[in-house]
Amino acid sequence: MNFDHRHFLDTVSESPGIYRMLDDRGETLYVGKARRLKARLASYFRGALNAKTQALVARIADIQVTVTNSETEALLLEQTLIKELRPPYNILLRDDKSYPFVFVTDRHPFPALEYKRARTRRGDGRYLGPYPSSGAVRESLSLMQKIFRIRNCEDSVFAHRTRPCLQYQIQRCSAPCVGYISEADYRRDLEHAVQCLEGRSEQVTRELSEEMEAASRALEFEEAARLRDQIQQLRQLQQRQFVDTAGGDADVLALASRPGALCISVLTVRQGRLLGARHHAPSNGLDLGPEALLGDFVSQFYLGQAREIPQEVITSHRIPDAELIARALSERAGRRVRLTDQVRGHRAQWKELARTNAEQQLASQLASQAQLSHRFEALREALGLEAVPRRLECYDISHSHGEATVASCVVFDENGPRKSDYRRFNIEGVAAGDDYAAMRQALVRRFKRLAEGEGERPDVLIVDGGKGQLNMARGVFAELGVTGVMLLGVAKGTTRKAGLETLFVETIDRSLDLDGASPALHLIQHIRDESHRFAIAGHRARRDKARRTSTLQEIPGVGPRRRRELLRFFGGLQGVKQASREELARVPGISDTLAAAIHRALHG
Repeated sequence: MNFDHRHFLDTVSESPGIYRMLDDRGETLYVGKARRLKARLASYFRGALNAKTQALVARIADIQVTVTNSETEALLLEQTLIKELRPPYNILLRDDKSYPFVFVTDRHPFPALEYKRARTRRGDGRYLGPYPSSGAVRESLSLMQKIFRIRNCEDSVFAHRTRPCLQYQIQRCSAPCVGYISEADYRRDLEHAVQCLEGRSEQVTRELSEEMEAASRALEFEEAARLRDQIQQLRQLQQRQFVDTAGGDADVLALASRPGALCISVLTVRQGRLLGARHHAPSNGLDLGPEALLGDFVSQFYLGQAREIPQEVITSHRIPDAELIARALSERAGRRVRLTDQVRGHRAQWKELARTNAEQQLASQLASQAQLSHRFEALREALGLEAVPRRLECYDISHSHGEATVASCVVFDENGPRKSDYRRFNIEGVAAGDDYAAMRQALVRRFKRLAEGEGERPDVLIVDGGKGQLNMARGVFAELGVTGVMLLGVAKGTTRKAGLETLFVETIDRSLDLDGASPALHLIQHIRDESHRFAIAGHRARRDKARRTSTLQEIPGVGPRRRRELLRFFGGLQGVKQASREELARVPGISDTLAAAIHRALHG
């Protein structure tokens, strides 16, 4: 039985709260929050919904609402229910593993620096971090032990030592187990190590410098040399850090997406030190835009899980309900938390680095062998081919109002982009803006070379431009006698939004509409976007080169000295182009014959 939304909406409160959409088996499909429940729920039953939201609405058998006192309370309850129920249409974080910390106990006279994963903090010592990965923790521990000679053995081993171990011999430990260092001196070294882990290495360096000078004045040269070595090691450590600031605790979240894949990278910065990054690939059940998707991710990342909340959360996109989420984060943390996408200085560097990480991780996802194999197999099924295509070629045209037209040829095989086979064609002799003629010239040049034995034959040839470009390609194939290559035209939808493309297979009479979630469509979008990028890059390089090169350089008899005289006499190239033959002949060094040649070259 269909859900009677009209009757339901008549009874819904205008208050803030959360809602649960249930299917006919009583299973939760989606959990959401709203400032005004009635208005938010009514929006699901109007037009202009995307395909995935329509699919969600079609499955609704019941909706249950819970009214709350405030938006903040609704946001916290929403994240609790998402974590508990894991609805299929919500953003779901699969990586719920706790972050690693460095732990220093307060129950031992000579504490070690320990690696721990702490979900809850007990009052038995200090936890430093969190760190984005176990590797980041172990690297930090290794550095501190090397510089400050902090012990790394178990308490049981420490209690039963009668002589120093190998760590002392290689100068990685000061041997407190056998009394080679006093408790006060060990505590001082430990505190220096902790300060470095908290990002205060500059302060430690200053203190060590003062101690080194004092030891030198007291003629304690061995101690002064040891402190000198520590200072040099700390300087090297400081040079390795990406960011060198006075402080700042922040998480930086950046989202990158392409058809069929998305990645959110979270950079961890504590006390101005960049500790590393983690990458997440959450589901996007409702096909949300990047702003809404990142907003949902931030909510669940901090409020749906027991996670430390930093002083500042920086996002790559301006997320909706940012003030509401910031209030909820502040309430959860017990202090003010800033949530922003507008940053400058070193914070802008963090944000840019997070974007770079997200793009790099996304590229790695798309290039994975399993992902590519899945997409190629899906393309074989969609096109009805007997075998998986081994080589795809895609062509695109780029120009600026007909200037510096360039055609691109991009090649994909079972390993992804095959950049060694990419080609660009500088298009000449066609009317400005005639993309069909430009595409024809590129295809004729490509397949004439193929007939001469240059290059490999593609299994599928993709042209960006729909019916017109497909017909152009068919004409070239008929003219050159090309066989055994499937033609595929890609026409953008009416809104030009990714996922709404129409494909034409071989002829304009055979169209193919693939679902926006189809791996085959994602492969076609990927190669189409790559050909577009490659064409634009080639066009811009050619256009910029042409604009940097004076047309006077191409005229026989006009060398550097005469070009300089012409430009000086008329005030620039535009003045030279506007000059008559007689005016050109007045320039020192320009004869009547050369003036006529210059005028012909500039005006035809």
